[in-house]
Parts: sequence; structure tokens; C-alpha cells
Amino acid sequence: MLNIVLFGPPGAGKGTQAEKLISKYNLNHISTGEVIRQEIKNGSKLGESIKDYIQKGELAPDSLVIEMVANFVKNNSDCAGNIFDGFPRTTHQAEKFDEIMKTNSLDVDVMLSLEVPDDSLVERLLLRGKDSGRADDSSEEVIRNRIAIYKEQTAIVANFYEAQGKHISVNGLGTIDEIFSRLCAEIDKLK
Repeated sequence: MLNIVLFGPPGAGKGTQAEKLISKYNLNHISTGEVIRQEIKNGSKLGESIKDYIQKGELAPDSLVIEMVANFVKNNSDCAGNIFDGFPRTTHQAEKFDEIMKTNSLDVDVMLSLEVPDDSLVERLLLRGKDSGRADDSSEEVIRNRIAIYKEQTAIVANFYEAQGKHISVNGLGTIDEIFSRLCAEIDKLK
């Protein structure tokens, strides 16, 4: 079983690339961001409890996100593999994630980190905001805050996987297919 953490700042293209990787490698996908946005859209208790964090561009509380991921892993342990998109976002989450995986006799195989300059991220997210109507993608100030939080709190998670020899940086600039080819080349080395 192949377990991939797809990593990178907001707007790096994780969701787009995850869709292509899922199709090619027959993987399951969990995007914590998508799960959270769906909960907010549905007006659920979970959605209401984290709505304010998201609207400010802040991260959802660890306890809620860890619980979602633990349920996903438990229910998807007999498949070709999984892509974890947007998780883990903190070192605490990464440590808990390792525990969750071990409990299910699994390991993270690799963290593929899409590297994209800040100005390109802002440009991508503003365009996505126009197309999707997502409030967190419509303000440059909110976007830059999300990027700053990523750098302060999330980028350091790469160090956790680097220490395990599982972190790989991938150039996130270029066409969707060029980036996809780079990701596939790294995944194919694992087989």
C-alpha cells in the first residue's frame, strides 16, 4: 500500500495534482480542506465550530482534523493506497498521524512537497477565487495571511519527514502535466 502526503502552500496545486494521481495509481484521497468546506456548507456543528478560523485564513484546530484523518485511515486501510492532501499541517499533527498509521499497521511512504514562489501562489489563488467564489481566495490580504501561517506553522512539518528520509521537494511551476510528470517520477521510484 502506498501512502503519500501531498504537501505545499495554499495554491500550490495539491488538489489538481491529487486528482490526477488518484486516477493513475488508483488511490483514495482525503483533503482535509474539502472535508471542512463541505461541513461548513452543510451547516454542521463541526462546520460552524471552525468557520471563523477558515474565514480568517487560520488553521482548523488539531483535535478536529486529527479525528477526521483517524476515521479516514481506519476506514481505508485495505486499498492500493491513499493521498493525504493538506494533512499533516503541524508537527503535532505529523506525530499523531504516525501513531494513527502505526495503529493501522501502515506507514507514510513519502511526502511530496510542491514548491511555488509566493507571488505565483497569490496569483493562482486570486484566479481560483474568481472562478470558485471561495471567500478565502478572494482577498490578497487573506491569501498572504494563509501563506504566512503556512510558513510559520506548516512548512516545518517537512523537517519531520526529512528526518525520516521521506521528504521530496518537487518544482510546482509549469503546466499541470509537467508538474504531474515530476510527481509520478518520484512515486515510481518507490515501487
